Amino acid sequence: MLIIGIAGGTGCGKTTVVNKIINELPDGEVGVISQDSYYKDNSNLSYDERIKINFDHPRSIDFDLLVEHLKSLKNGDPVHQPVYSFVKHNRTGDTIFTHPRKVMIVEGILIFTNPELREMFDIKIFVHADTDERLIRRLKRDISERGRDLDEVLARYQNTLKPMHEQFIEPTKEYADMIIPNNRHNNVAIDIVRSIITQKL
Repeated sequence: MLIIGIAGGTGCGKTTVVNKIINELPDGEVGVISQDSYYKDNSNLSYDERIKINFDHPRSIDFDLLVEHLKSLKNGDPVHQPVYSFVKHNRTGDTIFTHPRKVMIVEGILIFTNPELREMFDIKIFVHADTDERLIRRLKRDISERGRDLDEVLARYQNTLKPMHEQFIEPTKEYADMIIPNNRHNNVAIDIVRSIITQKL
């Protein structure tokens, strides 16, 4: 199994890059795991307590479970991926039955911060985007998809997103095998990644 890690700041376009890679590969040969599914279970906290959690800090992620699931998939065993609700700020209790694939892509803002997880990646890709561009994308997404209001998103950006990005995410660029600029010029890099995957398949 080839395991690819795709990291980068919030709103940098990781999902777009993942989709571009997958779109031209054979159906059913590539699986995707999102770090967002592995936010810790906070059922013991009230909703008001949960909204105060710093979700941009590495300690908000259940890396032990993510590593365990990747190891199981590598051994050929399916896993029950948790399902996370950004509206309730908690796991839903549902799971997604995930089968092993020849290629597994793991994407998320903090995936390169964990040494054990980082070691499992055969290819590490960092998607880079302009800070203003990322903020605009984050605003649009959180308001339209996650039920947030403008003031809440801006406050979170200033108080946690930006400082956490500078402290934890930006420094992990140094672990990347490839840095992809998320603009119209990234097709060459994506073609290279795709050709590596095709060789593996």
